[in-house]
Amino acid sequence: MSPFLRIAVVALAVSPAISPALAQQAAPQPSAATEIQTGGEAFAAQQAAANSKPGPRRRPAETIPVPIEGVSSAAQAMIAAPFPPHFNAEPQSAAEWKDLIERRAALIRAALPAMQEKMAVTVQPAVIGGVKAYIVTPNAIPEANRNRLLVHMHGGGYVFAPGEAALPEALMIAGFGGFKVICVDYRMPPDFPYPAAMDDAMAVWKAAITMADPKNIAILGTSTGGAMTLAMVHRAKQEGLPLPAAIAPGTPWSDITDTGDTYKSNEWVDNILVTWDGWLGRAARLYAAGHDLKDPQLSPIYGDFSRFPPAILTSGTRDLFLSNTVRTHRALKRAGVVAELNIYEGQSHAQYMGNIDAPETREAFNDIARFFDAYLGK
Repeated sequence: MSPFLRIAVVALAVSPAISPALAQQAAPQPSAATEIQTGGEAFAAQQAAANSKPGPRRRPAETIPVPIEGVSSAAQAMIAAPFPPHFNAEPQSAAEWKDLIERRAALIRAALPAMQEKMAVTVQPAVIGGVKAYIVTPNAIPEANRNRLLVHMHGGGYVFAPGEAALPEALMIAGFGGFKVICVDYRMPPDFPYPAAMDDAMAVWKAAITMADPKNIAILGTSTGGAMTLAMVHRAKQEGLPLPAAIAPGTPWSDITDTGDTYKSNEWVDNILVTWDGWLGRAARLYAAGHDLKDPQLSPIYGDFSRFPPAILTSGTRDLFLSNTVRTHRALKRAGVVAELNIYEGQSHAQYMGNIDAPETREAFNDIARFFDAYLGK
C-alpha cells in the first residue's frame, strides 16, 4: 500500500485504507433502491408520505456503496476507508489540543521524505515578512514559470499541520506544476487564535509582492487554506494592496458556521470531516475566540467578491464542504469573476489530494497548474 494512503493532506489523516472489494463485502448491502425493488409500492408510498409536505426532506436509512465507474482504484480505497479516529475529538484544555495536534502532525511528517523525493523538489526553511515559512522549489522549473511564484496556505481547521506538516499540498503543486512555492507556517490556536493566522498570511503577501510581480503570483490552499486564500483577497482589497493574478481555493471552509446544504446531506457520508459537530466545530470556535463567525475574515463567503482574480475551485460529491465550494463558486460568478469548478465523483473532503499516486491527484493539480498558466503574467 502506498504510504500516501495513510494521510489525508490538509492535516486530516485517513485511517488505513481498505480495498473497495473488502469494503463492499463487509458493508450491509441493502440500500433504499434495493428496498424499493423488493418492497415495491408499499415502500415507495411510505417514503412519499414521509415527504408529503413542504419542508425538510426525510430519507430511509441506507448504505451508500463505493463508486466504481469513473473512479480509480486508489480513490476507491480512500472512499472506502473508515472514519478517522479523531473526528469527534473534544480536547478540554490547551494541553489536550496540543497533544492532538502533534499526533496528527507526526503522521504527516513521516510521509514527507518519500513525497518530497517523488515530487522532485527541495524544501528550505525561511522567514518571510517575519513569518515562518518554507520555500519549495522544483528541481527543474519550466521556462514559463521562472518568474512565477505561488503562496500556499495550508489546511487543517486552523489548528492542525504546524511546521513541516504544512507542506504536502505545496510539494504537490510544486512537483506537478513546476512552480516555486512559499508555504506559510502561520500561527494557530490554542496559543494564537484569530487574527494571528490572517496577520501572518498578509505579512507574507506583502513580502511576496516585493519578490515577484503580483501579475505573476497566485495564492492557493485547501480547506482552511482555501478560506484563507479568499480572506486574503478580501483583506488585500480593503488595504489597497495588489491582488494575485489567480487563486485556487480548494474545498474552502468559506463558512465556518454550520450552514450549507451538504453540512447535513453529506454528514456521516464524508469520511474525513464526518460532521461539523465533531472536532471541526470545536476548532472553529477555538480559532474565532469570541468573534462573529460570519465575519468575512472568518467566513469569507459573506464578503464582497467584486474584483476578485480568476479562481479554480475543487471538491467532491461526498465533501462536507461541497456547499461551501458551490456557494463560493456562485458568489464569484455573480460578481462577474472567472471561476472554474471541478467536482470529483465519490470523494470526501480534499481526497483529490489524499493520495499522491492516485490519477485524480495528478489530474487535480494539473488542472490547477493549467489554470495558473492561463492567467499568471497575462
